[in-house]
Amino acid sequence: MAVKLNRKAYEMAKDLILPGRYVYDERDAWSEHCPAAAQENAFIRREGMGEYTKWYLGINDAKPPDAKGAYEFPYGDFKDVHRCGVLSAESRAAQYKHKEIASAVAHLHGMIEAQRQAAGVRTSAPR
Repeated sequence: MAVKLNRKAYEMAKDLILPGRYVYDERDAWSEHCPAAAQENAFIRREGMGEYTKWYLGINDAKPPDAKGAYEFPYGDFKDVHRCGVLSAESRAAQYKHKEIASAVAHLHGMIEAQRQAAGVRTSAPR
C-alpha cells in the first residue's frame, strides 16, 4: 500500500487558508468537526467525486480511484480548512511515516498559524 500526497488537495488547502477560510479550533475537536459518512455521500452526490477528493491529502493507490476509501487524511468540512483536521493529519502522517504528506500538512499548519498571527489574534501554545 502506497499512500501519496494528493497535490490537488494540498493546493486547494493552501488556496483556502490564504484568504482566511480556516477554522482555528482545538486539537481534539476533529472527531466532532469531520464530516460524517452521510455528509460525505451528500457532498459526492451534489459536487461529484472529483471535488470530494480535493478534501483529502492522501491517495491510497491500492484502492480504486472512484472509492471513498482511496482518499485519506481529511483536512476540512467541505467548506473550510479546520486546524484540528490539519493537526490530526499531521500526527497520523508522521505516525505512519508518510513523509511527503507529513511535510505538506506541517506546511499547512504553519500557514494557519502565520495567518492567525498576521491577523493579530493571540494564539495559545499548542497542546
